[in-house]
Amino acid sequence: MRFLLFLVMLTACAATPQDLSGKMLIFPEQTKTANVRLATSMAGLSAATVCLRSYTDLRRNHVLFSLSTPSSSNALLIFKTTINDGIEVNIQGKPINFGGQDYKLNMWHTICSTWDSASGLVQLWFNGNPSIKKFSGGSKITNPIVILGQEQDTYGGGFDAKQSFMGMISDVHMWDYILSSCEIKRYVDDLNFTPGNVLNWAALEFNTTGRVLIEKNDVTCH
Repeated sequence: MRFLLFLVMLTACAATPQDLSGKMLIFPEQTKTANVRLATSMAGLSAATVCLRSYTDLRRNHVLFSLSTPSSSNALLIFKTTINDGIEVNIQGKPINFGGQDYKLNMWHTICSTWDSASGLVQLWFNGNPSIKKFSGGSKITNPIVILGQEQDTYGGGFDAKQSFMGMISDVHMWDYILSSCEIKRYVDDLNFTPGNVLNWAALEFNTTGRVLIEKNDVTCH
């Protein structure tokens, strides 16, 4: 089939980083198994910025980005919640809700979050608009496991189908520092920006499990 580039029914290993520029991950059904595990280039993080784009018709709670450590299953979690139409950023088990987000269905949204262990502050950027900064605390993140499509309730597992993501995800980047507002806006506008030095969509090493597809992203035109 023309639209299908990859259909992975069992775990498949990526031997070398792949350039996913112009492509998207598709999670076409609700399951407690389908996921993509991303290999990170850093063993420890004292600060982080995560950016991604998502497209879904889910009205229920669902995961957008899940990073766990041996000591915290929700070391850095970005989670769409139905509470106050919010997006929750969970830092080492402490949920911070950013309410009043205009998270419309069936359209692409750009989501970024920053966190700094020195100040303990966390911030959300939704479609280029910054939230207020809130205190989360948190200490250095070590030995992370990053998973897309499922929310980790244990280190690398503990998935719940009712929290899974169904839809499309693209352009996932992660940095081990706080991106400036100008740099975040360049990412949002799909302009020339500095790729993530922890996760880089243009050089991504990953493993897929279950029904996950990779397809050219031709939903939007540039």
